[in-house]
Amino acid sequence: MSRQHARNRRLPSEPDSALVDAAAPDTALTAPPGRVPAYEPGTWLPADGGDILLVTGFEFLRGEVERIVAAAGGRLRVVDDVAEAAPFWDSAADVLVGSDVRELPPRRRAPAVLVGLSGEGDTLWHLGAALGAQRVAVLPDAAAWLAEYLSRSRSPEAGGLVLGVTGGCGGAGATTAAAWLAQAAAELGVRVLLVDADPWGGGLELALAAEESPGLRWPDLADASGSIDPQQLADALPVAGGFSFLSWPGTRERPAPVDPVTVGGVLDAARRGYEVVIVDIGRSAEPLRTFAWDCDRLLVVVPAQLKAAVAAARLLQELPPVESALVIRGKAGVALDAALVAESVGLPLHGVMPEVRGTASATELGRLLDQGKRKTVRRFASSVLGLLAGDPQAGDLR
Repeated sequence: MSRQHARNRRLPSEPDSALVDAAAPDTALTAPPGRVPAYEPGTWLPADGGDILLVTGFEFLRGEVERIVAAAGGRLRVVDDVAEAAPFWDSAADVLVGSDVRELPPRRRAPAVLVGLSGEGDTLWHLGAALGAQRVAVLPDAAAWLAEYLSRSRSPEAGGLVLGVTGGCGGAGATTAAAWLAQAAAELGVRVLLVDADPWGGGLELALAAEESPGLRWPDLADASGSIDPQQLADALPVAGGFSFLSWPGTRERPAPVDPVTVGGVLDAARRGYEVVIVDIGRSAEPLRTFAWDCDRLLVVVPAQLKAAVAAARLLQELPPVESALVIRGKAGVALDAALVAESVGLPLHGVMPEVRGTASATELGRLLDQGKRKTVRRFASSVLGLLAGDPQAGDLR
């Protein structure tokens, strides 16, 4: 999905995404959420780094961002409006726009972050979608996240791909697709993490027959604060099918909540520690708000049915302006109709996931990965991974 296509899309109504996190340096594992590292005169500024451009006429917002950019060791250029910003827009390392900006200069790239204040409420999220902003930072809560984001964006190592998978309707097969994609990527030698994003989904570990595998689950991370060391996270997670996974417990007990701040820290560490992070988002509003905004790309899984296509089209209104594509689930021969389904939904087609007999019972028995070894499944997964990598032969995803 193009960025322009997404600009008229509505954002989630609650400003509680994973962007509002506490991403301090890795050594400050107990730093309180929202605290920006202290800035001292003489902070090192990279000689070859581009300026960060902030477009806003709000003095208070300007002061907040100046403090954050200083903490991140960056150089800030501030202009009052888009007309003044136009000469600097394309050469800036990152473009931040304030919540007073209502339109972009013509033929310019989308801003990296829309910056606003907590008292502005839902309008920030609607405006972010209209502008096609890649992220929304609600200050002061997201101050530490924004400082870390700006520091990380200037690093030559941008991190791995974060791919979100969600169902266009109930029972679409998103969990199955996510697991099969993780399995196929691992077989290609890619360092993969599969993340269970839905606390009400019953626990991904059951489908993997890995409930007894030692390692951390989401509730174990509930008290994590500050930035999480990527290697420590990787070493602490369980493994199944050749890939790491982070699951909600497959038990009857009510899961302990994990707030968006912690989710943001975990996904940031995962991005830095793995080549590919596949997030099984689910369809609930809370996981969509919390996880989808941190994804680089989204795959929407839809059965080859008219009703499912209608439901998927409605779901698009809840997704952030992230590059998205469709995966059709159907029996052999459905490829003839898949393009029509994709056209009706309004997303490009990225693959047809085969309906393998016995998959539902295999999932119940924890044998989902056994089904993933079938030739039809491997062919589907290889095709999708190749498209994600920009290489139809599906090589190294990075």
